[in-house]
Amino acid sequence: MKTDIRNRKDIELLVDTFYDKIKTDAVIGFLFTEIAQVNWETHLPRMYDFWENILFYTGNYNGSPMQVHKDLHSKCPMNPEHFQHWVIVFTTTVDELFEGEKAIEIKERALNIANVIMYKTLA
Repeated sequence: MKTDIRNRKDIELLVDTFYDKIKTDAVIGFLFTEIAQVNWETHLPRMYDFWENILFYTGNYNGSPMQVHKDLHSKCPMNPEHFQHWVIVFTTTVDELFEGEKAIEIKERALNIANVIMYKTLA
């Protein structure tokens, strides 16, 4: 039986599983590996902090995701399908690992965040 997202360890499992998929994803993987050339050693802990703060209000995230996406878009134009695909991979990963109130909340928050970033990046 699946559990709900309870703590940072669960966030780390979610983030690691999600990005393992993204690294080889046929639709958006190249944005991370070739265009952004993500340094996973620094990116993953930043994403742990981001999602832990989103879900548990820890206050431990310090960053500017909007600017990062605008910079990426200037290097390689993104489109709504990229963002929609990101949401699908994220929500599918959550569903594979977890169920419960926090799992529902993180999927809703991810959709809202993706929509805001898409709107502001592509505008």
